[in-house]
Formats: sequence, structure tokens, C-alpha cells
Amino acid sequence: MIKIKFLAVFLLVINGINAQVDKHVALTIPEELKENANSVIRLQEIEITINSRELYTTKTKRIVTVLNEYGNKGVDASEYYSKSERIKNIEATIYDAFGKEIKKVKKKDFKDQSIADGFSVLTDGRILYLDFTPTQYPYTIEYTSEVETINTAFFPIWSTFERYLQSIEQTEFLISYPENLGFKYKLSNFDGSTIVTEETNNSLKFIAKNINAQKKEENAPDVSKIFPFAKFSLEKFNLEGVEGTASSWEEFGKVWYRDLVDDKSEISNETLNKIKELTKGIEDPIEKAKIIYQFVQSKTRYVSIQLGIGGWKPMLAKDVDRLGYGDCKALSNYTRILLENVDVPSYYTVIYGDSDKRDFDKDFVSQQGNHVILSIPYKNEYKFLECTSQTSPFAYGGDFTDDRYALIIKPEGGEIVKTNEWDEKQTVQSTKGSYSIDENGKLAASFTIESTGLFYEKYQLKSLSNADLMDYYKSVFSGLTNLKITKSNLEDNREKIKFKEEIEAQVENYVTTANQSIFFVVNAFNRNNNIPKKARNRKHPFEISRGFQENDTFEITIPNGYTVEFLPNDVLIQNEFGLYKVEIKKSNENKLTFSRVLEIKKAELDASEFEKYRKFREQIARNDNAKIVLTK
Repeated sequence: MIKIKFLAVFLLVINGINAQVDKHVALTIPEELKENANSVIRLQEIEITINSRELYTTKTKRIVTVLNEYGNKGVDASEYYSKSERIKNIEATIYDAFGKEIKKVKKKDFKDQSIADGFSVLTDGRILYLDFTPTQYPYTIEYTSEVETINTAFFPIWSTFERYLQSIEQTEFLISYPENLGFKYKLSNFDGSTIVTEETNNSLKFIAKNINAQKKEENAPDVSKIFPFAKFSLEKFNLEGVEGTASSWEEFGKVWYRDLVDDKSEISNETLNKIKELTKGIEDPIEKAKIIYQFVQSKTRYVSIQLGIGGWKPMLAKDVDRLGYGDCKALSNYTRILLENVDVPSYYTVIYGDSDKRDFDKDFVSQQGNHVILSIPYKNEYKFLECTSQTSPFAYGGDFTDDRYALIIKPEGGEIVKTNEWDEKQTVQSTKGSYSIDENGKLAASFTIESTGLFYEKYQLKSLSNADLMDYYKSVFSGLTNLKITKSNLEDNREKIKFKEEIEAQVENYVTTANQSIFFVVNAFNRNNNIPKKARNRKHPFEISRGFQENDTFEITIPNGYTVEFLPNDVLIQNEFGLYKVEIKKSNENKLTFSRVLEIKKAELDASEFEKYRKFREQIARNDNAKIVLTK
């Protein structure tokens, strides 16, 4: 009876709290929003006001309840500022589970920190962030800020998704704009959503409620492909004091070249004489370009520079030449100008660089990308150069810039192009060799691994110390607990983009003994144990972003006095995901030949296909661990 009276009083107190304070009370979160959630956005209101071509303001109000220690990152109480961005106001208030105020944090109490590291990053950018260590969960933070910037070339993307394992009770977004700047927007993945859209002559508003937390699913596409989002731009914009227009990619590129890329500075006579001497007598433009590329690699190093307009405009080529460093913009533009001086045309190219592919949106002209490379036209195609690397081969960008749309900046305008794709026929790892098992169960192996395409990334192994290289091999061959690499030789063929490893190895006690028999896994050095987890009620499609192929051939010598009691069956599995093939043949009484082919194809498939793919990988793992049985 006492408990019932206490509950009734408690409910009366909760019901008496007004609607705004109610968002601070963790106990009022709907149960369905707690499922899979580490944090809950109770209320988020973002208001962007485009005041003019040279100024816009962002006001943010955000109430977040953190349910456990993993949800602290979901608070997101921070703002960047620089000469171009000014924080007019920032503060936070922290509440306990019952909505009682614990602490109020004013602007002066936020941590202020440079985002430069003093060595590889040069920037005038700084960050104000909330530094709060909770003592109990759940707790709630109400965060407000107001920031204004002179850069109207880009605006924040609005989405109903901010991070995995975070739900949203209510989120609102309002953007207001003058009618004379050519405001435009694009909605993606809105079909089937419950987002409310309100549009007037000079404003656009979105409202979304009760969005459950999402778990990250294996092989899920980029969030931009599966969750609703909206992006915005102006046809007439300002970027660090430079006025631009963006009614078409051609016009956008023309302005970018004229105001940001075109460089009239003069390279030193010493450098010009050097590159002309290096390319003397060479007519082929690609051969010239290779020489210039190697010259730049030997002369410069990468430093990220984000100082005001320097965050978008390359530093002068003459300064790169004099100082010997630059960021992606500066090094790409410097290489472009050197090539121009030996009559090789090339183009400054803006791209989104990341191992997770992200395309330029061909249908929405706006400021996009985070990286710059160089494009050389050659026989109706382009060679793409990564100018920040001192070790990468000519025209090899690896998975950082492969298979995605980018923007080439030409004097006559912009052009959207797609970079090279490395498919399963080009990304190949071939292993050939032999190993023997002695009567004490010791394995001794000698084999060669050749890697091409994206597998060629292993060329970076050459820069490792011997100790780090040994650690790498122990990680790669992690199934071999007593592994000892007795010899390794690495060869890097930069011309053919092929990397070769010659390895000799020993493994003590490789076999398992039972009475007069011994057992061992026939595939000693390349077991693929990557099995996706079972996914009950998978929601999203899945993709295999890059294909590859593995070819393995080993001659196996078994110990004298033993015969083969059991040999795994040959395997052939072929489907829409790829191919898996294993054959084990007896050459004579004590020799076997093991051959294996694994080919995984690039694919984008419906969620309903995921279990079939998972079982395919499960079959691969099971057969990669198949054992031979020998009897004495």
C-alpha cells in the first residue's frame, strides 16, 4: 500500500513538470527509444539564417540524455572557430536522471584547443568543447550555441541519422534565405519516411520524431545511401572573401580555377633547368610525367595547411618550390605547374578521399570533396596522381581515391569524371611454394606472395623495421601459434605495381597427434576466417565495395612412414558473390599438391541476400580449415 501511494505521488510530480523541463528528465524517455540506444536526442533545434552572400548564422539547441558510458560521444557539445567562423554564444546545463540541475557551463568554462598538431597540420582553426566527466548515468545535457561564418559556399547537411546506437525523440531544422542568391536543396532517401516538410518563399523546415536507434549492420552501405538527408547550396556564394557562382559544374569549375587555382608565380630557374634536363630527349608525356612525379616526391613532404583562404587556395608554387612542403592542394598544383613547363597538360582535381568511397553528387552543384589529386589526360582517359605521398607509384592512389566521381578543374570549366576501379581481376594475391611436415610435427615452408591492384598496398611493408615486419607476419598468419619467420625478402616493382614477398618459415608442433595418426590443416598460410555475424531481421542492403582474388598453390611433403588416411574432398562453389575452389591431389606416396582459388566480386545486394552471402563465407572458412589425416 505504501509503495502504491509513493508511485502515485511520484507520477503527480512528473506530470506537473512543464513540457520543456520534461525533456531533462531521463525517466520520461519512451521505452521504444531506449532500445539499442546509448544516448537519446530528446530535442534538437537547428536554425540557419543566410543573411547575405557573405554571412550566415547557425543557432543550435540540443537536449541529449546519455544512458551509459558509450553514449558520451553522442553529446556533441563543441564548435569550431577561426578567422572566418565566430562563436557568438555557447553554453550547457547538465541535469541528473530526475531533471535536477547539476552544473551550468558558460562559454569561458569550455575547453579551448587548437586543432593543429604543430608538425603535420598548420591551421588557425580552434575548437571550444565541453569537458565533462559524469559520475552517474543517465544524465542529460542541454546545449546551445550560435555561430556565424562568412563562408556561404557550403552548409551543414541535415539528416535524421547522426550516429549508430542513438535515437531521436524530436529534431527540427529550419533554413531561411534571401531570394536573390539562388538557394537550392536536394532530398535523398525521404521516400517512406515520416519527415514533415514545410516550405515557404524563403524558408525550408523539416520536423522528425521518434526515430529509433540503429545498430550498425555488417557490410552496410554508407549512411548517405540508406538514411534520409538533405543538402543545400547557393548559386551565388562567398568563400573566404572570394565570390563564386555554381549554376553548373562547368561554371563552378571555371570560377574555382580563376580565383583559387590559377598560379602566376614563377618557379626558380634552378628547378626549371633541373626538370628540363631530367626530361631532355623524352617525347612520351607519361614518361615525362613519371620523371616529374618522382622529382616532386624526392623534393617535398606533405603538411596539411588550413589557414583561412589557404584552406581552399593552394599556397604559391614558388613557395612550395622554396620550402619543400605543402598540402594536397599545394603539392598537386605545384606538380601541375612543373608538368606544364615540360609541355604535359594536367588538371587540379577535387575528390572525397577516404577508404570508404564517397562520390561527388553529379546532379547537385555545390562545394564538395575533402582532398585534391592531379589528373593527366592520356589516350581518352586520365591518369590520377596522389601528390601527397613520397612512396606511392605513379598513378596509384590505392583505396583512398579509387572508383568514385571527382571534379576536374580546367580553365574552361569543371568536369565530373570517375577515377579508376580495381576489380577482382586486377586486385590479386598469388601465393606459390611448398612446405613439409617432419615426423616430429614441425612445418618448414618456403613460398612467394605476389600482390597487385589494391593488394599492392603492402609495398609499405618495405618501410617497416625488422621487428615490426615480424609482428606483421605473426598477425597475418595468426592461426600459427609457433610461427618463426626465418627469412624474408621484399621486392617492390613500382613500374608494374606489383609487390613480391619471399618467405621462409617454420612452425613447431604444427600437427595434432592421436594414437598412430596425425592431423593438420592443409591450408597453412591463407585461411579466410571472416564470417559475418548472423543478422536477425536485417534492415538495410549490403555491399561488397571492392572485389579481389586469391590464388594459392603449395606442394606438401608428408613425413616418411606415413600414409594418407583422409583427404578433404575437392570443393567448387560458384554464385553471384564469387568463386571458391579447392583441389588436393596426391603426386606420389609422400607428396600432395594443394590449390585454392577465392574470388569475391564487388556487389550491392538486398538485405534478403545477406544470409546467403554469410553462409558462402561460412563455407569458405570451414573448408579453409579442413584437415588431412595421416596414419603411421
